[in-house]
Amino acid sequence: MAELISFAVPTQSDKVLLVWELSAGPPAEALSHSLAAVFSQFGLLYSVRVFPNAAVARPGFYAIIKFYSSRDAQKAQKACDGKPLFQTSPVKVRLSTRHKALQHRTFALNSSRCQELANYYFGFNGWSKRIIRVMKSTLEGLESNPSQLQELPGPEDEALTGPVQKRIFRFFCAVEVVLPPYGCKSPGVGIAEEPLHQPEEEGQSSFLMKRKTAQKLAIQSALADAFQKLAIVVLESGKVAVEYRPGEESIDAEGEEDLQSLIQVRGDRALGVPSGVVRTHPASRTALGSILKEVQTGSALK
Repeated sequence: MAELISFAVPTQSDKVLLVWELSAGPPAEALSHSLAAVFSQFGLLYSVRVFPNAAVARPGFYAIIKFYSSRDAQKAQKACDGKPLFQTSPVKVRLSTRHKALQHRTFALNSSRCQELANYYFGFNGWSKRIIRVMKSTLEGLESNPSQLQELPGPEDEALTGPVQKRIFRFFCAVEVVLPPYGCKSPGVGIAEEPLHQPEEEGQSSFLMKRKTAQKLAIQSALADAFQKLAIVVLESGKVAVEYRPGEESIDAEGEEDLQSLIQVRGDRALGVPSGVVRTHPASRTALGSILKEVQTGSALK
């Protein structure tokens, strides 16, 4: 039976292992590294967390290990349960049963985790990203940048040194994740913003750094959004396929109401940006609307 792996934080009980009877000798950090070395042989790990036993129990540690794949977690459990692994006494390994009957809330992976997961299953050469458009919105107006990271000094920066007490760097980005072996492309959009104060308060170097940071975060947000529309399909034979599944919050927003909802979703879920702040700026809607229109029509993908 094929297994479907989403670009989301693994929370299902069949992907989580509980390991206990860990000796009290090594510190928790050393145990974490040892456990990661052993269990990563069975598949890609999301996390390894080590905790001290409760005060009423004998000295020692237990660990919670999360896999992206339930199949890998089950293999690891069967192979490691009752084995000493890296210590003299055997450990106990069980699949988690906590909250098994409850429906888990899904949390999207950040861009670095998405890339790690893609590299593991698709290979470093099995996928690529392409930045379609990066646009910056400020209270002074809107500008469109080429499809790569750049330093953007110029007269426009001097214009931002006016008598306004507080401004915001807000960047919009559209990217595309391309998987040539599977003939699949997945677009994504992202928003990021950084507060901007008077240049005399923080200096020109800080001013430019915040601009670059906001631009970078927008690209990372868009990349994570593109991966959310993909799912990895692992067949019993070990072969890997990919499924493209745009959801209700895809970038196919045509009307002003749809676009406003999309901006709210990106603010609330992807970045923690207050949706009210994003929605109140017409320039923000114009910027994202321009990106969405190009991606939807395909003009920006050529």
